[in-house]
Amino acid sequence: MAETLTVTDNRTGNNYEVEMDHGMIRARDLRQIRDGADKFGLMSYDPGFDNTASCKSAITELDGERGILRYRGYPIEQLAEKSTFLEVAYLLVHGDLPTKPQLTSWVHNVMHHTSLHENTKKFMEGFHYDAHPMGMLISTVSALSTFYPDSKNVDDYETRMLQVYRLIGKITTIASYTYRNSMGYPYIYPDTNLTYTGNFLNMMYRMSEPRYQPEPVLEHALDVLFILHADHEQNCSTNTMRNIGSTKADPYVAVAGAAAALSGPLHGGANEEVLRMLNEIGTVNAVPDYIKRVKSGEMRLMGFGHRVYKNYDPRAKIIKQTAYQVFEVTGKNPLIDVALELERIALEDEYFVQRKLYPNVDFYSGLIYEAMEFPTRIFTALFAIPRTAGWVAQWMEQVTDSEQKIARPRQDYIGSDKREFVPLEARSS
Repeated sequence: MAETLTVTDNRTGNNYEVEMDHGMIRARDLRQIRDGADKFGLMSYDPGFDNTASCKSAITELDGERGILRYRGYPIEQLAEKSTFLEVAYLLVHGDLPTKPQLTSWVHNVMHHTSLHENTKKFMEGFHYDAHPMGMLISTVSALSTFYPDSKNVDDYETRMLQVYRLIGKITTIASYTYRNSMGYPYIYPDTNLTYTGNFLNMMYRMSEPRYQPEPVLEHALDVLFILHADHEQNCSTNTMRNIGSTKADPYVAVAGAAAALSGPLHGGANEEVLRMLNEIGTVNAVPDYIKRVKSGEMRLMGFGHRVYKNYDPRAKIIKQTAYQVFEVTGKNPLIDVALELERIALEDEYFVQRKLYPNVDFYSGLIYEAMEFPTRIFTALFAIPRTAGWVAQWMEQVTDSEQKIARPRQDYIGSDKREFVPLEARSS
């Protein structure tokens, strides 16, 4: 027997019984609660969707209270230690870890689609040298919709899978070309004999050498970072992907929209803000004074706290360990000492403990990217690469969900009542 919730409307004295499923009620069931036959019925008001589930998903489990993150049931810690990014991407899209033949075929298909149409390269060459990488990435991904008109057939499984290969493959090439464009360097063709992350480093940094060989530690570190950023439940950009996808738009424009949401400083640009903060603090000795300014409301502590996590972000622990591995190759980033002191104080100070402000994924990731000589401007594009796998996995799940409809939230109208039109010459200032 289904669990139910009994609601008493104190306006009318009427009682209503609403079914519950997985601890949720269906918002539309509230419509039966009304204080008059001609009334619309009760709605919930939830700015920012803090407490509203817009879908049912089997992809990512996130328990912010306990600090748990799992992809398809697999703990993020195990995947970061034992898997590769493309294997995790397969898991997100298909629901299970691949067999060896399945992984071989998957890797081949993704890497085969890393190349861009030559006209796409010409399109990217049209951007000014100082164009922001995310603006270039968003525009170019959207333009792919015109190169692959078959993508509009979103109801066909084989067609959808082809776009998945294309998007996961080409996003690395697009991101690397945004960097090459800003530096005035020639574009580098993909090397499909390298790994996914090794090839990305090749397209970023190869110059005159006949063959680029990525540093294994850095290649692995990038793989770990990509795994950790691949999906994160119904965040702003993922919700955007699903909203656009609900119209049956093709996945290129949907990914472009998701990337546009990611580009905001409150979402994908957060690790840039962390680096700016650490550079502003400068030294370990300056940390206590900065903490005082944060507690007085003068400054914000970037990289701490999360909309969902009320515990230590499990991704931050892994990235912190990865940072030390990277520093053994690149040399220690002096800002790591500032970061560690900030973390130490925040985890002990009652002000931060009460507010459950723990380090999040952005706190250490920027230090690694900086040590690997990625320009700060490209950080968000680095985020978009792995998140593309999560976006297309969410899109694949959505388009076959029989309960999904075109996204159409309601609003609470608080404007003027009916007004009569006043001619221009009769209006007062």
